[in-house]
Amino acid sequence: MTKQFSERVLDWFDVHGRKHLPWQQNITPYGVWVSEIMLQQTQVSTVIPYYQRFMNSFPTVNDLADASQDAVLDHWTGLGYYARARNLHKAAGIIAGQYHGQFPATLDEVVALPGIGRSTAGAVLSIACGQNHPILDGNVKRVLARFYAVEGWPGQKPVENQLWEYAAANTPEQRCNHYTQAMMDLGAMICTRSKPRCDACPLQTDCLAYAQGRQGEFPGKKPKKVLPVRTTSMVAVLYHGSVLMAQRPPAGLWGGLYGFIETDKAVTELTDELPVSVGEMQALEPFRHTFSHFHLDIQPWLILADGIEQQRVEENNQRWFNLDEPLGVGTAAPTQKIISQIKQFL
Repeated sequence: MTKQFSERVLDWFDVHGRKHLPWQQNITPYGVWVSEIMLQQTQVSTVIPYYQRFMNSFPTVNDLADASQDAVLDHWTGLGYYARARNLHKAAGIIAGQYHGQFPATLDEVVALPGIGRSTAGAVLSIACGQNHPILDGNVKRVLARFYAVEGWPGQKPVENQLWEYAAANTPEQRCNHYTQAMMDLGAMICTRSKPRCDACPLQTDCLAYAQGRQGEFPGKKPKKVLPVRTTSMVAVLYHGSVLMAQRPPAGLWGGLYGFIETDKAVTELTDELPVSVGEMQALEPFRHTFSHFHLDIQPWLILADGIEQQRVEENNQRWFNLDEPLGVGTAAPTQKIISQIKQFL
């Protein structure tokens, strides 16, 4: 069955697989790596314009290593999961310094880079270098879990280990690069989360989930938990068409991004700490931003400044940004949402 599995997948790929995506043209380890990081938690259609802009600005790993973190995060704004961008930037620095700009050639070396796990490393080395490594991203987990009717949530180590065994057993020695892409395509195009297209699947005849009519039960669902709710106020100071923002610490939530001053205090208590003469103040429309592990209820405030104290801005790692010009730095979705509200006042 192992040989049949890979042969059927490759035969399907030859006819139906995706071969015209931007990162599939003039394939390099760097381009595949960038695409694989962007595709984590993000759909192909969303990634394509981000990838093209990113590669135009940073065409080589050395270009990425030489760029500022602000520039990298600016190119990532809107993709979310910003630790991916910070790790990509760090890893580029390591590749430029320790490997003289050449992507590492072994699985262990690649996995040792920031933000790269076994599956991503295997995908890059397989697709770009022709090496024989299994992968186990979300699409592949779904295909294998259904084909073998693997019970349980793949986030549990015993379940994940079982899927890795199946992934390794089915990975062929020849055309591993095409097989790797084919398995990702199969999960994305045919063996989808809901309403899988089983009649178009090359593996249907031996798929245990299909035989049992239980496609919707695999892979097992993550145990549900009630997300806690946190609250915060975000204070936007506006002066002559520019807003005041501060850069967040390099690690943690929205690390390295610029955003509005955040406080748990009453906003009136914060005004003495601002580097401005405070004029009119008004509440904007509140909204909820949901992370994987909690909800954040945000109350934005707009303060119209009568004057500024530039020295205090410099001391607090804050900057003024003209809203008529590109920001040029990374910002999170709530920051962009608040800016949209502010622009209604201009």
